[in-house]
Amino acid sequence: MSWRIKYREWITYKELDKTLREELSACKEPELEERFTWDLAFGTGGLRGKLGAGTNRMNVYTVARATRGFAAYLLKTAEKPSCAIAYDSRNMSGTFARLTACELAEKGVKVYLYEKITPTPMLSYAVRHYGCSGGIVITASHNPGVYNGYKVYGPDGCQLTVDDAKIVAGYMEMEPYFMEKKSSYSGSSGYNEPDHMDSVFACHLYEKRIELIGREVEDSYQWAVRKACTSMEPVPLKVVYSPLNGTGNIPVRTALEKYPNIEVLTVKEQELPDGNFPTCPYPNPEIDTAMELAAREAEEKHADFFLATDPDCDRVGVGIVMEDGKKRLFTGNEIGVLLFDYICGWRTRMSRMPQQPVAVKTIVTTPMAEDIAKNYQVELRNVLTGFKFIGEQIGFLEEKKEEERFIFGFEESCGYLSGTYVRDKDGVNGAVLVCEMAAFHKSRKKNLLQALEELYSAYGHYENRLLSYECAGIGVMDKFMEDVRKSDQVFPGAIIKDRTDYLMDHTGLPKSNVVSLKLEDGSRIIIRPSGTEPKLKLYLMVKRPNWEEAALAIKDLVSKCDLWVENDTNFDHRSCREGLV
Repeated sequence: MSWRIKYREWITYKELDKTLREELSACKEPELEERFTWDLAFGTGGLRGKLGAGTNRMNVYTVARATRGFAAYLLKTAEKPSCAIAYDSRNMSGTFARLTACELAEKGVKVYLYEKITPTPMLSYAVRHYGCSGGIVITASHNPGVYNGYKVYGPDGCQLTVDDAKIVAGYMEMEPYFMEKKSSYSGSSGYNEPDHMDSVFACHLYEKRIELIGREVEDSYQWAVRKACTSMEPVPLKVVYSPLNGTGNIPVRTALEKYPNIEVLTVKEQELPDGNFPTCPYPNPEIDTAMELAAREAEEKHADFFLATDPDCDRVGVGIVMEDGKKRLFTGNEIGVLLFDYICGWRTRMSRMPQQPVAVKTIVTTPMAEDIAKNYQVELRNVLTGFKFIGEQIGFLEEKKEEERFIFGFEESCGYLSGTYVRDKDGVNGAVLVCEMAAFHKSRKKNLLQALEELYSAYGHYENRLLSYECAGIGVMDKFMEDVRKSDQVFPGAIIKDRTDYLMDHTGLPKSNVVSLKLEDGSRIIIRPSGTEPKLKLYLMVKRPNWEEAALAIKDLVSKCDLWVENDTNFDHRSCREGLV
């Protein structure tokens, strides 16, 4: 169907919300084409896109359509289907959550809905707490405020697998965007919360089709977080925390207030929920700009360190202010190895290390973890990119009644988990662990940077980069990956010593469009296309005896990758997240 036909269907729909109609009427043809040429794709991350009118936007019609597709999947796969729902602080998140709850209830699915904004890991917890058939959280993670999203979970509390996502997408594609009006709510609302949703929502509450999740579950989750953490050294600790206008404010502070030695200072401009993110347009705690206010307050208040969680509070960023006033933001890899070493050391000291301990990381996360695992005799499992694969490994252990073997899971994008109570990365758990670790090192008269330098002295200096190359479309990425697989063993200025193709080779992992290259000097390059946008991602990893050599090596490797990729004229831009691999 052409974009013009789809546009005509929307603009002529009599019940189309006034705001959406005005938005479409103000669009010129190129923008209309962009809004209607594609439908929002449903993948393992569900839906994600800009808010607005059109099939390629997040609005109540695209959300209702996806929900009807997921309802069909639940009705097909579960005898008594049920679903937990959570939502973050983004614009329209509450409306989308209530809409989703009504759609599912109308289809006969029992719904458990958080009654206020909630971190993503608490959705995973609710799925497992209630024994639900699935879960949905309305969030766009750390994307700018013009975005929102719709993440879908299975009964294990993990995000949907590739195969299940394809099944849901198939059901969704059979659904129309517009439904005929019924006496009860049918998903044909407009951009703003419809007047009649309140009565329909109240009706479902009365009939017990929708049950609100309250304080009891929140308290149970907090207890599980604390149980999964370590212990706190009784040294005074001053911490600056920013929830980046998201969901983490109350859950993180609630978790930390249990420790009398910690003074938590909150960044006031970023404390309250605000879907426009006025002081951090890109609310990602992995990047410097999002952490500027926290760093400034940490300097003014002489805090030991500062940290922030992203809007849905599933990842946590950490930094310190050094004696010379310079700010040092740690990468997800650096905090990951610091936490891994701390947890292993704590468990060893406290005689809490289980028999045959297991830790899990993604293949794009620093190989330094392999050295730490070997030192503590921990089995380290490598999985594909995405925390759901870490959660899947916990599930495998649980099936064998061996979940106590799991001690830690982490990924390069600031995601951490030290317990089995959820199957997703948890910013609340991560924030508590960082404070416990910082208190331990402070009791040794060391800050986090000095503790990291200790690890580098013991294991060698690792440097990592993530290079992200924008391109003209998905086809360009596929062609580049095809060329990588067909090319000989020569990389610009270096020899490829070993190659692993996760799509073709036997790796023991699900097939994935990823290629790993090991160069003759031991450096690694992992190449994969983005799953959500037309970007090619290269993860670079080097190890050298000291920082100076490692810095030179990573700089040289970045230059070679630029030369390699940008020889293809279809790639027109490259951005680099310093150290974030």
